[in-house]
Amino acid sequence: MADSANSWTQFALAIGLRLLVVLLIAFALNRLLKVVTGRLVKIAETETRVAALREQQTRTLAGILYSAGTAVIVAAAVLTALPILGFDVTPVAAVAGLASLAVGLGAQNLVRDVISGFFIVFEDQFVVGDTIRVGDATGRVEHLTLRRTVLRDAQGALVVIPNGDLRTVANLSRDWSQIFVDVAVPNSTAVDRATSVLDAICAGLRGDSGWSAALLDGPRVLGVEALTLAGTTVRLQFRCLPGRQHDVARELRRRIKAHFEQERIPLSDVQQVQLVGGEAAAGKSTRS
Repeated sequence: MADSANSWTQFALAIGLRLLVVLLIAFALNRLLKVVTGRLVKIAETETRVAALREQQTRTLAGILYSAGTAVIVAAAVLTALPILGFDVTPVAAVAGLASLAVGLGAQNLVRDVISGFFIVFEDQFVVGDTIRVGDATGRVEHLTLRRTVLRDAQGALVVIPNGDLRTVANLSRDWSQIFVDVAVPNSTAVDRATSVLDAICAGLRGDSGWSAALLDGPRVLGVEALTLAGTTVRLQFRCLPGRQHDVARELRRRIKAHFEQERIPLSDVQQVQLVGGEAAAGKSTRS
């Protein structure tokens, strides 16, 4: 009886020791993986947007690599521990292979989403905080995983898009934004006079310290864009920091309106004509 107890004790100690070794190796590999992936993250030494984007990208990629590596280490540790406990891993491996095949066939869209999400992060297509346009959806990226991208659109709605559906993505937050402003000048106004006033307006906006920080190029008058019976269309163009184009465009239009009123330049030749003598007075607008 004592010999049997000693045998079981030695057997349990041997199994426990081998399992402990497997556990320690798995733990050490996991810690090493964490250190290696942590070294991938480059802390931004400056406060520039490019440095912050690079840090965000490497941090996301490091998290993905750590999660995937941890899963591999756990699976390897389990498969190593099963024979120690007396289990035959051949049937388990066969069942796991069949199960993975079945899951793979049934989760093709999920696999496609994950692969697409990995390339989005790896190629730095966009990060959290960027404003992107995907089909009819435009919004700020609020959440990004390997499976999905979550946008917040202009109405405040959350738009969830599987990464596999992101065929063509327009990133509106990289480097600079550009916008064109068209000004309709009536035929009764000389084009050279209107262009001269627009040049002065553009120079004033460029020289305004409150707006010059947002401007990268322009605004400038490109010239006559179109000729119609209603008048002449003059086009202006500028480049600015990402996300500031609409603010600058609104300010530019406000200044155009104010200066045109000051210079008595109409924005149209619409005339109000009142008919008197009929059953009821009627008004209509015509263009000269």
